[in-house]
Amino acid sequence: MSGRNILKRLDWLTVLLYLVLVLFGWINIYSTTLADSTEFYDFTTLYGKQLFFVGLSLVFIVLILSIESSFFERFASLFYIISVVLLAGLFLFGKTIAGATSWYDLGFFNFQPSELGKLTTALALAKYLSDIQTDLKRRKYQWYAILILLIPIVLILPQPDPGSAVVYFSLFFVLFREGLPLQYLGFAVLLILLFVTTLKFGVIWVCIGLGILTSLFFLFKRADFKVPTFPLILFLVGCVVVSLSVNFVYNNVFEQRHRDRFSLWLSLEKDPIRLEQIKKTIGYNTYQAEKAIESGGFKGKGFLEGTRTKGDFVPEQHTDYIFSSVGEEWGFLGTAFIIVLFTLFFLRLIHLAERQKRSFSRMYGYGVISILLMHYFVNIGMVIGLLPTIGIPLPFFSYGGSGLLFFTAMLFIFLKLDAARLREL
Repeated sequence: MSGRNILKRLDWLTVLLYLVLVLFGWINIYSTTLADSTEFYDFTTLYGKQLFFVGLSLVFIVLILSIESSFFERFASLFYIISVVLLAGLFLFGKTIAGATSWYDLGFFNFQPSELGKLTTALALAKYLSDIQTDLKRRKYQWYAILILLIPIVLILPQPDPGSAVVYFSLFFVLFREGLPLQYLGFAVLLILLFVTTLKFGVIWVCIGLGILTSLFFLFKRADFKVPTFPLILFLVGCVVVSLSVNFVYNNVFEQRHRDRFSLWLSLEKDPIRLEQIKKTIGYNTYQAEKAIESGGFKGKGFLEGTRTKGDFVPEQHTDYIFSSVGEEWGFLGTAFIIVLFTLFFLRLIHLAERQKRSFSRMYGYGVISILLMHYFVNIGMVIGLLPTIGIPLPFFSYGGSGLLFFTAMLFIFLKLDAARLREL
């Protein structure tokens, strides 16, 4: 496809939304990291480095749009293998930042292969599903597709980086969109509910609750229901799961910082001294972020006028907690603007995914939507205290070279596939 044709067929509304998000994100990074220097092009500062990566992202866009669209499908499996090797290599050559060995030190910036892995896993999953041409009713195909998702998750969890692992789980929504039975989703939701309620109320009360639900099922079941074994099996499996796995995972898989976050989120800590200590450490970020947003009021304090932003009250305010700077300096109007902007962005991507003529493009599009939506939902939920802190950046907004580059690449590969749809059978 010629350069003129690709520009003509590119979805410019999505491009415009992307540019506004990146620009507004950089403005807030500038505000939160501004020190003595006031020059936009000072690349020794964090905002200067981010500006460099914004420019590099534009180069990425040009390169992606100049590549034949079939290239991404043809080499999807190879890209996936490379990302898996890079994730495995972290155990030998990784750099530890904030307690997680998730980075390669490349000198000028730190490279996080889990960001590349999100892109390549979405490509590999779309490639596999489009190749088998099935509605995912056969168990063999289901497990192969799930295995594609589980391999990077298994490599990421021990780093430990549960935040990135959660994002990979979002790709299961692609499987449900393509026909994976909803029983899997129900089972996953049930496990999550069992895990959370067991931490909150304890094993005995959860088993009693399961027993009551099972009894109610038999009490109100239809007269022609002849197979009562399923609810009994569900009851027994639920009790075994909560008895054997929840405490083991909580005490042996999670690190203390993860346990503290769940403890604060679910109000598990009974010792007032320990609770106060957790609030001053793990809960400090969320508390200060909420106060920063609250202090912004309706219209905000104004650009570069945020006292909490200037005083560094909120740790990591330029990365995971950047939404709090929006609330303080731009107020309710600014936060509402960002939410509306992201909403329009996701609705447009869904529209693009549904109009694809090829299954690979559609499935990859939904992979992009799942990943970006999970980042958006968890990050804002984390900042306003609805979800525990797990370290997930806001797409196109938070500081981070690896994140911006691969979010951009992920998006524009999809836009390239969309632009090529008119000449596909």
